Amino acid sequence: MPEQSPNAASDTSRLVVDNDFEVAPVNDRLFGSFVEHLGRCVYDGIYEPGHPQADEDGFRKDVIELVRELGATTIRYPGGNFVSGYRWEDGVGPKEERPRRLDLAWHSTETNQFGLHEIARWLDKVGGNELMEAVNLGTRGLEEALDLLEYANIPGGTKLSEERRANGADQPFGIRMWCLGNEMDGPWQTGHKSAEDYGTLAASVAAGMRMIDPDVELVVCGSSSHGMDTFGAWEEQVLEKTYESVDFISCHAYYHPELQPDGTRDMKSFLASGVDMEGFIKDVAAAVDATKARLKSKHDVFISFDEWNVWYINDEPSKNPEGIDNWPVAPRLLEDVYSAADAVVFGDLLITLLKNADRVHAASLAQLVNVIAPIMTEPGGPAWRQSTFYPFSLTAKLAKGGTVLEPKLTSGTYETQKYGEVPTVDSVAVRGKDGSVSVFVVNRSMDTANDFEIKLPEGFMFSSAKADTLHEDDLLAKNTLEDQNRVVLHSNDTITSDAESGMVRVTLPPVSWTAVHVK
Repeated sequence: MPEQSPNAASDTSRLVVDNDFEVAPVNDRLFGSFVEHLGRCVYDGIYEPGHPQADEDGFRKDVIELVRELGATTIRYPGGNFVSGYRWEDGVGPKEERPRRLDLAWHSTETNQFGLHEIARWLDKVGGNELMEAVNLGTRGLEEALDLLEYANIPGGTKLSEERRANGADQPFGIRMWCLGNEMDGPWQTGHKSAEDYGTLAASVAAGMRMIDPDVELVVCGSSSHGMDTFGAWEEQVLEKTYESVDFISCHAYYHPELQPDGTRDMKSFLASGVDMEGFIKDVAAAVDATKARLKSKHDVFISFDEWNVWYINDEPSKNPEGIDNWPVAPRLLEDVYSAADAVVFGDLLITLLKNADRVHAASLAQLVNVIAPIMTEPGGPAWRQSTFYPFSLTAKLAKGGTVLEPKLTSGTYETQKYGEVPTVDSVAVRGKDGSVSVFVVNRSMDTANDFEIKLPEGFMFSSAKADTLHEDDLLAKNTLEDQNRVVLHSNDTITSDAESGMVRVTLPPVSWTAVHVK
């Protein structure tokens, strides 16, 4: 049994839902995702012209259907580390004339058969999702960013806008959200810069882009992780130079159960990863507030958590190809196969993003297909859902258009190696646009079920209460090519409700994620 605080039971918890205490509306952009030219995300993922289910543009229709089911909204593109060496003009124009280039970020060959026009066309087919474009501030700068914006957003009458029209897009792409580079604080980044140099560059690019299109929304690079040596100082220096010119600052975070000296993994800390994400968001928000106060600004800057996921970053699938004569096309990279435990942590990260919806106005699950992704494909074969697919799709379905209510949660605690004493249960409630209430809850305990009680708002009348739970007795159970439905959501039949008292109760198995929907 996990160690508990002396004043809290380990097997019960309670959430009070109060309509009078709102956090913020749920921005649809919270359910964004990420398509990078990395491994098989694009090639053999969303784009495979020879596949039996490929359409006339080479897009896999089975993948399109799964992306629709997933509920992803804004798509960040084309990187990631990849963008810091990318020449956007390589990916437009006749395909037979597009050059093959070395991708230094992932030691691969980029064929450029998929570019800006293809991603825009693909998004139209998925359902008109928003494109979030990243510009290269690693090996390039102001001029190239302005050229790309002119090409993408000016209706016509200029050299670059007419080139776009000649390349098949008569109407402008109208891209609103732009990332000013990627992870520029990271020494691994092509063109890595100091906060001073990056802030100066980002400010000039932001000013130039607004001279072309004043309505663009700009994301400046924050720290690549909460644990960066430069974290905090980076945010303050970059925001000092860019605050009035940008709308978002980015956060990136990946989590995995760390290996211990005895060969086991630190699962207790891993299950509490949401605690670190919460701290990261609070710290960045504090840096934003301090800058706003120092500058006496009336402008607001929000957080774009535009890379987040579980990622076994040090494991074999994440290792790059090596050798000056070894630059493969679309190699199998970062193809983590997610377990039931991974999906529970993933669901907890979603809960954390929702709890902070007042500060986090956009987020991008990294990534969408094959590369640390909720959707996997086999070349010439099937596409299937990873375990992480299910918390994302159900949360997106129930929370979009809703309003986050302030969590009033009573829970026991347990001790972790990395984060100290943490709550055993994490939860958030969302009032839907139809008036229903959805509660998302995770039980982090590895061996104890939790009797979870929800007190609904006074006067809230409901006729039904349903609970769906992701839990497996085998924490390492996974969905694979051979067994694609090993881990799925199950109806939780322990749920009981009393409309007169406004109470709903459900038992949460150990290491589980649950969505309760009351209407």
